[in-house]
Amino acid sequence: MYTIAALYHFTRFDDPAAIQAPLLALCEREKISGSLLLAHEGINGTIAGPRAGIDAVLAHIRALPGCAGLDWKESTSDHQPFRRLKVRLKKEIVTMGQPDVDPKARVGHYVEPQDWNELIQSPDVAVIDTRNDYEVAIGTFQNAIDPQTDSFRDFPAWWEANKHRFHNKRIAMFCTGGIRCEKSTNYLLGQGVEDVYHLKGGILKYLEEVPETESTWQGECFVFDNRVSVGHGLKEGPHELCFACRRPILPEDRDRPEYEHGVSCHQCFAETSDDDKARFRERQKQMALAEARGEKHIRIVHED
Repeated sequence: MYTIAALYHFTRFDDPAAIQAPLLALCEREKISGSLLLAHEGINGTIAGPRAGIDAVLAHIRALPGCAGLDWKESTSDHQPFRRLKVRLKKEIVTMGQPDVDPKARVGHYVEPQDWNELIQSPDVAVIDTRNDYEVAIGTFQNAIDPQTDSFRDFPAWWEANKHRFHNKRIAMFCTGGIRCEKSTNYLLGQGVEDVYHLKGGILKYLEEVPETESTWQGECFVFDNRVSVGHGLKEGPHELCFACRRPILPEDRDRPEYEHGVSCHQCFAETSDDDKARFRERQKQMALAEARGEKHIRIVHED
């Protein structure tokens, strides 16, 4: 059984590069896979491995400057949900592209999962899903507003174009694990919005703690590993990835005429040219040859 830890922490790292090599070496020694992102603003990622290895890495991160208060969410899987390990340096640990946004300064009011339903059912509250369109497509909260953004960096432009819709409303926001809401609530506070709330621990914590019989969540939650989606109790969902566009699909979507493994699905068939598809077919051929030789071939999934 593999332990999966999803984590983020905003703190000031003066020299993220100095943190990278020791963290990578530890993860390799402990047989950890997954992705960790380091930036001057902190750390973000999801990792998986044996229980003892995860504990060792979490202890190492908590010992980093300003990380004693690190929080994380855990789940389990009977298979390794990541195909490789990445410890990368980035400009931001979640990319919003707003240099004045600083979650270390202030964020919205945290709402515990058990209090979330009452808040979002209030008539003066507008509920906004801050995730990307392909995530929202497979699950969201009842009556949540979908900004239909391709990436998180599109959110500020969406807000500027739509803020008139939320006059005299309290704003409640949510995302997968909470990190995007740290930035989006700070952004809205900076825009003069006074009453801003966000789901503490994100959808993952809600699905872990709130019984399905009391839940206002509908569908599955996209996750950034090879499980693809999880449901209530963080049980692995039915979704797979289209390895052409990296969007989630259901098993029955493979029966659609647009589907070709590693080449296209019904969501991306019209988005790529014949030359693109020919290139994808060659890639699939090389993958099959590598597998036949017993070599490990790496597929890449979305990063939060």
